[in-house]
Amino acid sequence: MTDHPHPAPARTPAEAQRVLVLQGGGALGSYQAGAYQALCHHDFEPEWIAGISIGAINAAIIAGNPREKRVERLKEFWELVSSPVPWNPVGKSDRARSLFNETSAALIATFGVPGFFTPRVPPAPLWPQGSPQSQSYYDTAPLRKTLERLVDFDRINDGKTRLSVGTVGVASGNFKYFDNYGMKKLGKRIGPEHIKASGALPPGFPSVAIDGEHFWDGGIACNTPLDYVLDEETSRDLLIFQVDLFSARGELPASLLEAAEREKDIRFSSRTRMNTDKNRQVHNTRKALRELIGKLPDYLRNDPSVDILCEATKESTVTVVHLIYRSKSHESSSKDYDFSRVGMVEHWGAGERDVHLSMRHRDTLHRPQTGETMVAYDLARDGALDEKKE
Repeated sequence: MTDHPHPAPARTPAEAQRVLVLQGGGALGSYQAGAYQALCHHDFEPEWIAGISIGAINAAIIAGNPREKRVERLKEFWELVSSPVPWNPVGKSDRARSLFNETSAALIATFGVPGFFTPRVPPAPLWPQGSPQSQSYYDTAPLRKTLERLVDFDRINDGKTRLSVGTVGVASGNFKYFDNYGMKKLGKRIGPEHIKASGALPPGFPSVAIDGEHFWDGGIACNTPLDYVLDEETSRDLLIFQVDLFSARGELPASLLEAAEREKDIRFSSRTRMNTDKNRQVHNTRKALRELIGKLPDYLRNDPSVDILCEATKESTVTVVHLIYRSKSHESSSKDYDFSRVGMVEHWGAGERDVHLSMRHRDTLHRPQTGETMVAYDLARDGALDEKKE
């Protein structure tokens, strides 16, 4: 929970505690890196970063480096894990780009990604049943070495930036967050294994053992850390930039490949929308209850039940700014494992562009949120409220 039990309320969203929430999405994660670079340009530095899967890796790189080196380290990681090709497909037809993307993704699936994962030799089915090698197609040992080189875990554990990464227990099926603030109180520290666990998506990647329990990618249970952030922080006002890699809305599919992509978008974005809607509903209910208590006659206000209800209605003000990657027409369901250099550069640029578009409406964040306790915006889409335009 928060270390600030009675903070002064923020007058505007811009003055609230700044949180960066990073969804899972594999190769699409360079969109988050580009978005972070642009947010820095607009003087946004998060006090708290929460991530799942590739979002946990980006979050660790950001939290595990001084501010002046964060973008440089993100670029180093994404250049390492993206593969250059001799042919540049940019500007070609959608059909040519789709063929390029599918070929690139197939090569990644066959040969792996440098500094990230390599295929098992022999393949997993040929290993003895019950052995660690028999339970995943790839070995993620290279990722640990990459994290140890690019991330200062002492800075994560001893620094001021809060880091939370989401996982799910393989045996329990329960969602679990590893949070440097909470772990510090228990005398524990976040290490490369916690970041690897958050990105251990089966059956591609193996589970990761931590304190005798095995963990998988948190995206299996929920692909966004938003719910965790809102549950953990109930005192301080929050300004949350949520970077989503899958869009909840899209066009009606016209082919099998488009249907597979649409299914994946819905599957990985559904909990994001559900969490936003659920928390908005909770905030609105608390607001209505406060208004109702204010209308009670004097003889009821001293009732012990009213004291309990008053305590339950206390809450902070939350502003969520959505940054949503919206797929290009040539992308398919392989977009999250197409680690081509061309795709990486495009996704990075899209993240930068959407932040700059959002900041055209930054005055929204400098106005008091009178009467509202939770508001969600999609500022990249003409400053529209999220519930009106996704």
